[in-house]
Amino acid sequence: MAAGLRAMAKAVEYPPGPNVGAPVLDPTSRRAHQSRHAERKAMIDRNHALPITRQAELVGISRGNVYYLPRAASEADQRLMKRIDALNLAHPFAGSRMLRDMLNREGFEVGRRHVATLMQRMGIEALYRKPNTSKKHPTHKVYPYLLRGLEIERANQVWATDITYIPMACGWVYLCAIVDWASRRVLSHRVSISMDASFCVEALQEAFSKHGQPEIFNSDQGSQFTSEEFTDALKGRGVAISMDGKGAWRDNIFVERIWRSIKYEEVYLHAYDSVSQAKAGISRYIDFYNAARPHSSLDKQTPDEFYFATLPAIKQAA
Repeated sequence: MAAGLRAMAKAVEYPPGPNVGAPVLDPTSRRAHQSRHAERKAMIDRNHALPITRQAELVGISRGNVYYLPRAASEADQRLMKRIDALNLAHPFAGSRMLRDMLNREGFEVGRRHVATLMQRMGIEALYRKPNTSKKHPTHKVYPYLLRGLEIERANQVWATDITYIPMACGWVYLCAIVDWASRRVLSHRVSISMDASFCVEALQEAFSKHGQPEIFNSDQGSQFTSEEFTDALKGRGVAISMDGKGAWRDNIFVERIWRSIKYEEVYLHAYDSVSQAKAGISRYIDFYNAARPHSSLDKQTPDEFYFATLPAIKQAA
């Protein structure tokens, strides 16, 4: 933290001449802006001589964010969220009203509005055909859907991504995965305590570094995937961007099946006590999922077997 504060103090210089008073930011300030939000917030020192307002400005967060302390979910809400997650996996078409009725029948005293609030906090929604199902950002560009009528039959032809809620013994985290569409292989993943875009970008960059790049990248219209940081990483490599829209609602089922496997075969069997335990358990399962778990949709091959078997087809076509 001390190093971060020294970087903040160093970041503002006042050159002589007509520009006196105009701050010039050095590269350390730019790096601060690019770091994770939680890390930037941790750089704030309430006892430092530099005013908190100025510290917040230098690291790129609002002053209100410095003082805001998120309220932890109650034990009752955490039990509800775990049950909502299980019901959502079993019945992905169920909206807040149906989930309320199911929960009431199980003995939970909860109303529709509270169920809807918890679903929003978890980042889940009913999976069925309707307009504007994605929580898109009002100022972010939305790209057209490119997969309609396309035969996806080889590795690195199309990649996809999504985010899901992961319950722990106390609290929860979010999981983002980059998946090869044809082979169902999880190419990279990241676990985060918040749903900002940065952990999705980290997962994407890891997939690039280990597996090259796809011809097309498909996602929903969530703000993490429409952010400039995410789309610029794709455009910079010449990857065509595809986003689910009207008529493409069924494509979410593809990733939902992966979430279902991860949760029923790993997450629900272990009550993670910490974020580090969640990361270790999920990583261990994904290694098993890729290398040892046969898939009926792949003619009982594993994702690794199908992925690596179809890679030469790309080289021949290049």
